Amino acid sequence: MADGPPPSSKIAPLGAAEVDVVVIGGGVNGVGVARDATMRGLKVALFERNDLAFGASGNSSGMIHGGPRYLTYDPAVTETSCRDSGHIQAIAPHLLFRIPFLAPVEASARARVMLTLMDAFFEGYDEFQPLKRGKPHTKLDADEMRALEPGLHGDIVGGISFDEWGIDGARLCVANALDAAERGARLFVGTTVDAIERREDTGAVVAVRFRDLRNGRTGRLTTSAVVNATGAWAPVTAALGGLDAGRARVRPGKGIHIAFDRRLTNYAIAARTIDNRQIFLEPWQNISVVGTTDDDFYGDLDDVVATSEEVRYLVQGIARVFPAITQARAIHTWAGVRPTLHAFGPHEDALSRDHRIIDHAAHGAPGLYSMIGGKLASYRLFAEEMTDVLAHRFALGASCATHKTFLPGGDEVVDPFALAERLEIDAVAARRLVYRHGSRARLIEERIQSRPREAAVVCPCEPVLEAEVRHAVKSELARSVEDVSRRTRLGLGACGGMRCALRCGQIVAEERELPPRLGREMAVRFLVQKARARVVALGPEQARQESLAIAATRSELGVRELSLEGQAESEPR
Repeated sequence: MADGPPPSSKIAPLGAAEVDVVVIGGGVNGVGVARDATMRGLKVALFERNDLAFGASGNSSGMIHGGPRYLTYDPAVTETSCRDSGHIQAIAPHLLFRIPFLAPVEASARARVMLTLMDAFFEGYDEFQPLKRGKPHTKLDADEMRALEPGLHGDIVGGISFDEWGIDGARLCVANALDAAERGARLFVGTTVDAIERREDTGAVVAVRFRDLRNGRTGRLTTSAVVNATGAWAPVTAALGGLDAGRARVRPGKGIHIAFDRRLTNYAIAARTIDNRQIFLEPWQNISVVGTTDDDFYGDLDDVVATSEEVRYLVQGIARVFPAITQARAIHTWAGVRPTLHAFGPHEDALSRDHRIIDHAAHGAPGLYSMIGGKLASYRLFAEEMTDVLAHRFALGASCATHKTFLPGGDEVVDPFALAERLEIDAVAARRLVYRHGSRARLIEERIQSRPREAAVVCPCEPVLEAEVRHAVKSELARSVEDVSRRTRLGLGACGGMRCALRCGQIVAEERELPPRLGREMAVRFLVQKARARVVALGPEQARQESLAIAATRSELGVRELSLEGQAESEPR
């Protein structure tokens, strides 16, 4: 919903301003608005200070889920999430995968009553399942639960199965951004907005001033509207327009996740922490993920990392129902900050996951809007609501079509086995390629057919091909090893990037025509970041093994660099 009065007067699009709308923020809400507004005929520019999906969108739990727990205090969020999940499945079918859940009930004096109550509760959730093509829940006894998941703790009386969907949030952001760009939107990634200019007499938005963080170049772009879609950074962005930060207030909530090196279970498992928060272990793509915390966050939004205490908190909760988690190999952690609607007093876990549009005309700044709150599962609906406001402002008759227009790659099914045969690559590599790109995997196929050497595997853990790395730089706005990782999951497997970061840096440098030295520096920065995120999840025994692996890899990298330097010296000048 929108706060404040509607604009007092409508504005014709494509007027004197260079663009109609500037969107600030390259998360899923921002790219969703950029896509929708461009499809409706508005001239759009999007600015992202870091990278697409840098914040919460790329550091989420990776689910387009209905959120059954919201039924108890915010059922509208469950309904909108389920409804939009169905739309997202329709426009990006290649990115979605089913995640069946098990919710075990531990033995206790009230266990049978609890199981009956849970069964009744999920009867209510089943009403929403058709919206997202979900399967109805099933009540299971202890033997049935253990038959489905033998690793469950023995002292259970039964449980409930229910159905959710997984997605790669970063790929969803990239797909929306690409579609917006192909329809005419101007994307400025790695570019910060330093100020939002307004008229002195009316307060109306007239322009933004920006700065490219890579080369320091500055510029000014005139516009009639600015959409603040910066998530947890929303108060800071609103202040760029001269508003008090409290006009776009959020309550930032930190959530962390732990990644393990393989799929430990066939089903996701719901569990409870020591303070009774709901957490989960889920099979996600080719790894397992444990999440998530929810704590008020007051730190640096550009440097959000998990702590060892948060890791232990989650593992302890999962171990109560799935003890084998304590022996599993953790390979990575990630952390993000939710831009939750502000409320003073409630526990973090009880805050609303709804969303809100703030029209700052009520604060003397016509044309400036802030998007607050929201979830990955209902991003498209939130973007539609924001674009409806813009359509009213610009007197547009066009209605939203994002729910029935394929995202790039979603229009056609590609057989990964046929692709593997044509390119003579591993079937797993082909399957991962098709998952990430859908029908646009053919663009990478065309690269390999004209340059067969690009079929080489750069990242064995995922796996990622050289052609895909080059495609990410050339066509998907990736400008560093970290950016490539966000788009392809390169370096996020068991080796932590030790086997692929250097080669990836070389490729990025080549594609961007940079000195090889800068490619190596990118690789080192990436490895340092991944090591920092990884070390908090390591126990003593794993830490010792990691030290040996790092030492061996450093030695290998040193030999490889000497070899490369020797090749460079022998080449004719």
